[in-house]
Amino acid sequence: MQPSYLNVFLTFARNSLIRDMSFRMNFILQCVSSISWAVMNFGLFKIIYQHTSSIGRGSGWEENEFFIFLGTVWVINSLVQTFFMANAEEFSELIRTGNLDFALLKPIDTQFLISFPRINWAQLPNGILGAGLIVYSLIQLSNDSNKNLQLSLAYLPAFLFFVACGAIIMYSVMIVLSSTSIWLGRNQNLYTFWFYITNFYRYPMEIYQRSGIGMALWGTFTFVIPILVVSNIPARVLAQPLGTPWKTWELLLAGYTALAAVLSLVASRWVFKRALLSYRSASS
Repeated sequence: MQPSYLNVFLTFARNSLIRDMSFRMNFILQCVSSISWAVMNFGLFKIIYQHTSSIGRGSGWEENEFFIFLGTVWVINSLVQTFFMANAEEFSELIRTGNLDFALLKPIDTQFLISFPRINWAQLPNGILGAGLIVYSLIQLSNDSNKNLQLSLAYLPAFLFFVACGAIIMYSVMIVLSSTSIWLGRNQNLYTFWFYITNFYRYPMEIYQRSGIGMALWGTFTFVIPILVVSNIPARVLAQPLGTPWKTWELLLAGYTALAAVLSLVASRWVFKRALLSYRSASS
């Protein structure tokens, strides 16, 4: 009988929480470290907005709008770090030690099995802080008489949908990167390379649309590796930096984000399957 994937995932989550609670001081220090990074990140942009009214001329990303964007980045980053990052880093170790053999023998999908065995609960505070920053900034925007913020309950499911699309895109990029461990033997620079790539999605896409190099980066990380839409589209749903209704290009980008999530997942699945064909077990 095939196991229930939900039950397997809940077992992984419970075991991870038990493991984290067995070393509570380490868990607390990880939470403090995660929160400290977020606070310093917030402080940096608070200083920047003391010297400028918006990021990107005419982009609409003024202080409160941008902090909605920043909160969205924290939420997505927290999801990726909590559920995927530790497992992706562990994948190369499974290959090196031959323990991937045991995963392949399990009566469950291998990609699922290597994607979720460890849940890093210490990264969740970032997501909670992000949600709090979004709510606070929305309240500030709604109280600003110079803004015409139009929100309804329908915006929340749209925001959550695009956050989910963003998390899927990030997961897909991570699976592709970690799959290279099968061909390379070891991929210890995964986190470093991941940081370099994802560093681009931490800012509104308008900052790249200014010069030749910027436009090249915008095109690459919007249409080739679609990480710019990961944070920009869900943040736009709530922040409405250019007001409502949405511009035609914003609607097209929103549709593209959903399509990119599906295509990214399919592509990462194909790369993972192809990589497994090249795997040589520890016994071979």
